[in-house]
Amino acid sequence: MSKDARTISNKRAQELKDSIQDFLEAREHIVTGEKISDELARRRSLILELFNASEQDWSDWKWQLQNRISDVETLEKILNLTESERQEIEQVGKDYRWAVSPYYASLMDPDDPECPVRKQSIPSAQEVKDKAGVTDPMAEEFTNPAGNVTRRYPDRLIINVTNQCAMYCRHCQRKRNIGEVDKPTPKDVLEESIEYVKNHAEIRDVLLTGGDAFMLSDETLDWLLTELRKIPHVEIIRLGSRTPVTMPQRITQNLCDILTKHLPLYVNTQYNHPKELTAEAKKATFKLARAGVGLGNQAVLLNTINNDPHVMKTLCHELLKGMVRPYYIFHAKKVKGTTHFNTRVEDGLEILEKMRGYTSGMAIPSYIINAPDGHGKTPIVPEYMISQGRDKVYIRTWENRVFEYPNDAPEQ
Repeated sequence: MSKDARTISNKRAQELKDSIQDFLEAREHIVTGEKISDELARRRSLILELFNASEQDWSDWKWQLQNRISDVETLEKILNLTESERQEIEQVGKDYRWAVSPYYASLMDPDDPECPVRKQSIPSAQEVKDKAGVTDPMAEEFTNPAGNVTRRYPDRLIINVTNQCAMYCRHCQRKRNIGEVDKPTPKDVLEESIEYVKNHAEIRDVLLTGGDAFMLSDETLDWLLTELRKIPHVEIIRLGSRTPVTMPQRITQNLCDILTKHLPLYVNTQYNHPKELTAEAKKATFKLARAGVGLGNQAVLLNTINNDPHVMKTLCHELLKGMVRPYYIFHAKKVKGTTHFNTRVEDGLEILEKMRGYTSGMAIPSYIINAPDGHGKTPIVPEYMISQGRDKVYIRTWENRVFEYPNDAPEQ
């Protein structure tokens, strides 16, 4: 390589480094689960003391589930609540159920009401003040041809297997289904759903969700996966679960052994902030990966939580470190009780603009708006093709450079 070529290369390398200097500086101040591991261990010890429990209890997902926090009296022993916050939680709890696993509670900053984990899990008065949202913006009632099926696309469908979750997200799109009682879908309804799949040979992809698919018992999951695997035209099965985020203890070796029997399987989870990528969370995702399960993340774009390009990029980097592929960023739906989390579409576009070219393609999810009334996922992307002609197009690169590019092909 000539001296001039090396000089030009080094100048370009410096330009590239300078282009992400703002991210490199911002990243230092973004909280991740990895950075606060010592603090999380201290909070875990305090919660174990509160529950008079052991480390063995902590590692047991059934203990985590049985000891979910759902009353202010217990919560205020973990978080420093003001009197107004206490009253808000009690008031909202009359209309909307809430519950938090001890593990997820340990991620909350006890002194900061703006903590992204707190805001996702602890009720806010804004939920009952919401006049803009609707209960079912996806019109799921009208996309349910049988059993507990939701069908919006030609070759795939959802089976809703339970209304139960490890933690009830304040931004939940199915807030209307939570209720006060955890209800796995009855077996006869699941059988009707499976029968529908059997009778429709065009269905090649089935998603089990709810609620949270991993809230089913191991035995029920094994039965359900076995029945679906008997159907010749079902090629892949996906499971929707937030337990790797909110209760990673659920990812047991026995569960992984069951999932391995039914490959190819894919698990889509929902990490929304890098603080949620703790050592325990990554241990769970690595176990799933070693079991042969493909992992994707479907983040929801949430106001004041992750609608920031630097936060979202950090989240995606942390996901890849945990063997999870960033898959979607969902624009939050206008669900009743959740619209205070809504953002402008420009927020999502800015995030993509700050990622394409500035980080590896594997780290870049698709930004999706769900069309109203169940009309499906619509990708929203920045405009990179400026104009198109018969013989040439004009393209805009990630650095906002415009190029003419030939639009031709050999004559046939």
